[in-house]
Amino acid sequence: MNMTPRQMQILTAIIEQYAEVASPVGSITLAKLFGVSSATIRSEMSKLEEMGLITQPHTSAGRIPTDKGYRFYVNRLNELQEGGEYLLNADNSRDNFIRGTQAISSRVSAQHDHADQAIRSAVDSLVELTGNLGVATIGGQLYMSGIANLFAQPEFESGAAVQSIAQLLDNLEPWLKEVAPNKPLNVYIGSENPVGKSSGASLIISKFSSPYSENTYIGVLGPTRQSYGKVIRLVRHAGEFLEEKLDF
Repeated sequence: MNMTPRQMQILTAIIEQYAEVASPVGSITLAKLFGVSSATIRSEMSKLEEMGLITQPHTSAGRIPTDKGYRFYVNRLNELQEGGEYLLNADNSRDNFIRGTQAISSRVSAQHDHADQAIRSAVDSLVELTGNLGVATIGGQLYMSGIANLFAQPEFESGAAVQSIAQLLDNLEPWLKEVAPNKPLNVYIGSENPVGKSSGASLIISKFSSPYSENTYIGVLGPTRQSYGKVIRLVRHAGEFLEEKLDF
């Protein structure tokens, strides 16, 4: 996709501001952020909308990201993170990441002689750090923590959304066993999810080796509206640290 640097910056700003405020992002807000006119921002937003990366809810003049927009953003994040770089300096700051990884490492290290407790501790840490639902496979069972976090999100207030999320959770464990995703980190955004495609949720999971299986998974489930830079790095770290500590 042929996107200018400014368009990438605007898409990034829309995604990260929407993650923070949970309401569509308008041109006036972005114009102040970038120091350009609202007309310039509206022109760029129109181009992003034509690309299918953002959309305009009928009740608002602002824009929100589409699943396609999130996917483009996440792919770019992964490219940068593999090179040790960062997309923005807001919620993706190194200091926040270091504090988060230290919290995970400390809790896991305290339980490293007990694999099940170590994995549960890592999940509980991810729940606290991301505000999402945390999941992990432990000896053939799915451990979940933070369900209240998930259903406290404004996206999941309707009965239809709750039903779709419940369908996803009910089928997550058998799906992981059947498909066994092989990448160290997997991100399924909205309609990319194996089940519950209309739930408006994103599943971010890391695969690691444990005493239970070579394909043990840990991750989080939350709304598509979230801080992917922070969450992806924390989930990746949790998987890598667990594999290191549980190498019996």
